[in-house]
Amino acid sequence: MDAPKMTTTSYAILGLLAIKPWSTYELAQQVHVRMRRFWPRAESKLYEEPKRLLARGLAAAESGRVGKRKRTLYSVTTAGRAQLGRWLAEPGGAPVLEFEALLKVFFAEHGTKADLLATLAAVQDWAAQQLAEDARTADRYLTGDGPFPARGAHLVLVGRFLSDFADMTGRWAQWAAEEVRQWPPDLGKATPNREALTEIAQRTPDR
Repeated sequence: MDAPKMTTTSYAILGLLAIKPWSTYELAQQVHVRMRRFWPRAESKLYEEPKRLLARGLAAAESGRVGKRKRTLYSVTTAGRAQLGRWLAEPGGAPVLEFEALLKVFFAEHGTKADLLATLAAVQDWAAQQLAEDARTADRYLTGDGPFPARGAHLVLVGRFLSDFADMTGRWAQWAAEEVRQWPPDLGKATPNREALTEIAQRTPDR
């Protein structure tokens, strides 16, 4: 029987195992805490991945106990590190955005102005929460209290993207709310902001 196909989530788990051995519970927690903002996955799927890596010879498993509870620790193998290196050598796929609030904005003319403003306010709240979380994390690294400090340089690259994204999203939601407040109660009669359209049109790389 062929080994299960490698997915991007498989590589995410393999990358964590390349840092240190983990139990399946610890792996799921690491993905939730460290990666949920750019690679959200169902917890049930994460518990399956270490066994798939084990079946391919990319991970090894060692049984042990924590008190009376049995625990299996997974670690990366030499073949696993090599596989991870080959994946890292390939360009990654393009970003895929999943944003329910933006979908509601897309169909906003079928609702009320109050509904749309409430949606945009919720987006601003989300952005503020993320920026506050990012600030706390950055402070931990500045004081030498961040997890895995040896990986700090790489984590800053990802952290800067996430913080910039939250900042951009919050500023967009604020701008959008200011626009909507000027619209008539019948959202179907709103007219487009030509200044914004012109600005978007001028963002092509060759201009």
